[in-house]
Amino acid sequence: MVKLTMDLIARGTSGYTKKKRDENMQHYVRRLTHLYLENKGIDDIGEDLSLCRNLTVLYLYDNVLNKVPLLNQNVSLTHLYLQNNNISRIENLSALTRLQKLYIGGNTITVLEGLEKLQQLQELHVESQRLPPGEQLLFDPRTVKALAACLQVLNVSGNNLTSIRELEQLPGLTQLLATDNQLSDMKELAHLLTAWHRLGRLDLAGNPVCLRAKYKDRIIVMGKHLEILDGKSITDTTRQFLMNWQASREIHRKKGQDELSRQDTFSAVSTNGLRDLPPVRSASTRQTGVSGYVMPGLPRKQFDDILAKSSFPDNDPTRKTRSGILRANYVDGAMVRMDVPGSAPPSQLRRPLSVESLRMRLNRSAHLPRKM
Repeated sequence: MVKLTMDLIARGTSGYTKKKRDENMQHYVRRLTHLYLENKGIDDIGEDLSLCRNLTVLYLYDNVLNKVPLLNQNVSLTHLYLQNNNISRIENLSALTRLQKLYIGGNTITVLEGLEKLQQLQELHVESQRLPPGEQLLFDPRTVKALAACLQVLNVSGNNLTSIRELEQLPGLTQLLATDNQLSDMKELAHLLTAWHRLGRLDLAGNPVCLRAKYKDRIIVMGKHLEILDGKSITDTTRQFLMNWQASREIHRKKGQDELSRQDTFSAVSTNGLRDLPPVRSASTRQTGVSGYVMPGLPRKQFDDILAKSSFPDNDPTRKTRSGILRANYVDGAMVRMDVPGSAPPSQLRRPLSVESLRMRLNRSAHLPRKM
C-alpha cells in the first residue's frame, strides 16, 4: 500500500521541471503542469496533490486505486489517465470543467455515468472493463446527452456490448473504437452511420457482424465520410468503385420491384375481370345432353312435343324425320339453316292445315278400303 506524498510528487516530474536549490517545495509543486505517477502501487492519493494548482496532465494508470481521487483543487487538468486500477464508479470529476481527455479503461466500471459537467470532454476511453460474467457496459442517458455537443472520440472496446444504439445521440463523433464486443446487427450500424455525419474512423474488428458477407463493402458504402475501417485506410478508388456497385444494385432492385408490381397489378385486374363472368362449362358438362340436339339442356319429351306441333302433315311424303332430330346445316363454317334431315327445303313447306280441312281428310280416309 502506497500513499502519495510530497516526496513522491517531486520524483514524479520530468527533467524540464526540476526543483531549484533555493525553491521551497510548495512553490515548486505549484508550478508543475505534468505529473508522472504511473505504476507506483498507489492506493491513496492523500491531500498533497491539491497543492498542484497548475497541473494539466496527470498520469495515475497502472496503480491500485479503488476510486477516482478527489481533484477539486486541480481544476486546470485537461488530461487524466486512470486506466488499469480498481475503480468501480466514475465520480469526483464534476470540478474538472476543462478536462478534454479521460482515460479510465481497464477498471471495474459497469455504468458510464457522472460526466454531465464535463462540457469540454473530447475523448473518452472506457475500454476493457472487468465486468461480471454475462454483463455488459451500460450508458447513462443523461451522460450521453450531456456529451453530445463535445465528444469526438469514444473507445468502448471489449465491454460485451450487444448494441450501441444509445450512442446515436453523439453526432459529433469522429472516431469510434468498438472492437471485441458482440455487435451483430447490420441494420443498427446502418442507422447509426446515417447519424454520425463526421465519423472518419470506425473499428469493429472482433465482432460477429464482421463475419457478414461483404461486411466491409457495405460499411464503406453506408459510412460516406469514413477514412479508416478496422485499422485500414479507405482509398478514393475503393470508395468510388463500391458506390458504383451499390448504385447498380439499387437499379436492378428497383427494376425487380417494378416488374413485380406490374405482375401483381395484372393479376389483380385479371382476377377482378373474370370474377363476374359465368363459369366455363367443361367438356364433360357439354356432353351430358342428348347426342345430336342443338340445345343439349332441353329435355327430350319437351323437344318431341315441339316437333309434334310443327307444320308438317302426317301423310306428307316430304317428312322423313329420324326421331325428330333437328340438324344444323353449315356453309363455310357458318350455320345457314336448321331443318329435319330428309325434309323439303323451307320454301316448299306447306302451310298448316285448318281444322275443317283436317276433318275432311280424316272422313275420306275412313271410307277407303283396307289393303289385305
